[in-house]
Amino acid sequence: MINLVANKDPANTRVVVAMSGGVDSSVTAALLAEQGYDVVGVTLQLYDHGAAVSRKGACCAGQDIADAGRVAEKVGIPHYVLNYESRFREDVIDVFADSYVRGETPIPCVLCNQTVKFRDLMQVARDLGADALATGHYIRRVEGELGAELHRAADETKDQSYFLFATTAEQLEFLRFPLGELTKDETRGLASRFDLPVAAKPDSQDICFVPQGRYADVVLKVRPDAADGGDIVDLEGNVLGKHDGIIHYTIGQRRGLHLDTAEDALYVIRIDPDAKHVVVGPRAALATKTITLSDVNWLGDDTLGCDPIECDIKVRSMRPPVAASVRKTDDGGVCVELAAAEHGVAPGQACVFYDGDRVLGGGWIQRENSATEAA
Repeated sequence: MINLVANKDPANTRVVVAMSGGVDSSVTAALLAEQGYDVVGVTLQLYDHGAAVSRKGACCAGQDIADAGRVAEKVGIPHYVLNYESRFREDVIDVFADSYVRGETPIPCVLCNQTVKFRDLMQVARDLGADALATGHYIRRVEGELGAELHRAADETKDQSYFLFATTAEQLEFLRFPLGELTKDETRGLASRFDLPVAAKPDSQDICFVPQGRYADVVLKVRPDAADGGDIVDLEGNVLGKHDGIIHYTIGQRRGLHLDTAEDALYVIRIDPDAKHVVVGPRAALATKTITLSDVNWLGDDTLGCDPIECDIKVRSMRPPVAASVRKTDDGGVCVELAAAEHGVAPGQACVFYDGDRVLGGGWIQRENSATEAA
């Protein structure tokens, strides 16, 4: 039995489930309905319905909206579709494009969770009289001595904690993650047991609004002037070649440089959007031991201050955690000191803090020498 709200009977507990049309959120709705909760399904239409109907392997597309409706009908719960296209464009797509123009490597899924999926949808859930908002994310919510805590999922291969670091303590009090203790195989087994119409549906792979992973196409559509060319230079500023727009490059990139040089393998070390330079060098130049963060969300019990807090951190979702310390700086920023250098730390990505399985929060990686401020 999943106990979502302490000391409250399921039949008297209304839960809004964020239904994307995929297997995970569909099983979440079916599980809670089976256990007697008053379940309401809500699906967000985030971009053009007509253009999205034929998309495969995405999420929140036209077919997914239809799938969510079929699941709700099968489970026997009410289902609502909300048009959030304009909010999604403003809060996610535009921010994504501007980040690339600044020479950063953004993570739109985090922005989506921060804005339309948690901030806005949570308000919708409250307006519907819900006691909680449940999602199909693979992450665990644990009741700690000082309140709700965020922990990595039991299934390490599906853990989504990196993408949910910005979840605030206030939001965590209202959120529920019923799949956090399950493996993906167990979830698919439940989908089959419930005979859900999406039981065999593949997982989403691409960012929903980026077909075939072609980020530059989306950026150019939103910011047509982002294709200005420039120079590819070495660490000393010597021109090695030309490029057709910094939006085509990310930190750590090796392929696609098309340089006619006898040098050893070269990597993108940094991107200078003002000079329109793509700076390349040897892999050793990618090593970083100090990271500056902005917009830090802190979920730890201890206050984040100027005294270093030892923890583990991740700078990419698929990398294992590594030892580091986190502290506030005298100017109010947040600095991360790594025990051993990480390669390819990219501005615009997230740095997420962990204490074992517990998520202590995280922040956005800034370009060297850029100003920061902590939330």
